[in-house]
Amino acid sequence: MPGTLYLVATPIGNLEDITLRALRILKEVDLVAAEDTRHSRKLFNHYGITTPLTACHQHNEEGKGEQLLRQLQEGKSIALISDAGTPAISDPGFLLVRLCRNAGVAVTAVPGPSATVAALSISGLPVDRFAFDGFLPAKSSARREAFRRLRHEERTVLFYEAPHRLAASLNDLVLELGGEREVAVARELTKIHEELFRGTAAAVREHFGREKVRGEMVLMVAPAPPPPPPTETVAAALTRVAAETGLPMKGVVKLVAKAFGLPGDEVYKAALAMKEGKGKKG
Repeated sequence: MPGTLYLVATPIGNLEDITLRALRILKEVDLVAAEDTRHSRKLFNHYGITTPLTACHQHNEEGKGEQLLRQLQEGKSIALISDAGTPAISDPGFLLVRLCRNAGVAVTAVPGPSATVAALSISGLPVDRFAFDGFLPAKSSARREAFRRLRHEERTVLFYEAPHRLAASLNDLVLELGGEREVAVARELTKIHEELFRGTAAAVREHFGREKVRGEMVLMVAPAPPPPPPTETVAAALTRVAAETGLPMKGVVKLVAKAFGLPGDEVYKAALAMKEGKGKKG
């Protein structure tokens, strides 16, 4: 009879954040497949776990998955763990789980810590609807495209980001979504230097641009502000604000963008289109 693959969630920082069931499973299975055996050894030593460890990470998961599947089919029980949090969530595990599912091998979860859920729960951002989009791209152009897709997003969206790229990512976010979008960043969750900073995109960018930051980051972007009542179009608002304030185009665009909850460049393009249209009529 085939064995069972257990996906066991492990602490994301504080070693006390592990369930009694997780400890029991890690002690009872025949083998534990770990993302980094050296890292997991610290957890094992802390809790006196002596189960054999084998490495299963992004660079060997395809081949290692086949080996682990054969052992499961022979009746062995195996636990899969990542360095921190829940396996297969932006961590190795998906390929192995898929192999097991396709082969009819039992897969079960031993739930526990998750950086995404932990960060969201303390963020103060809307939690009724949310999406997790994994790690942000390393290239600025790809990051900007990822943020651009959030201009009208109705859910809170979470990303993972490396500390050395956080400042650049926040800058890209401001460029695409404007400085007024509500944002939160959580770092060092469950550790001594845990921090959650929430504010406008501009304020968050300034806060994390002051000094070098450490620790894995969870970047959270609040839903886009609700659109204004359909009583006035952007074009009509541009005309009205210009007449009421006498401000140059840049100032008018800024006020209208803020009122409509839109990025400044989007409103600026509308203003240019209006100006060009008037020029052609003249």
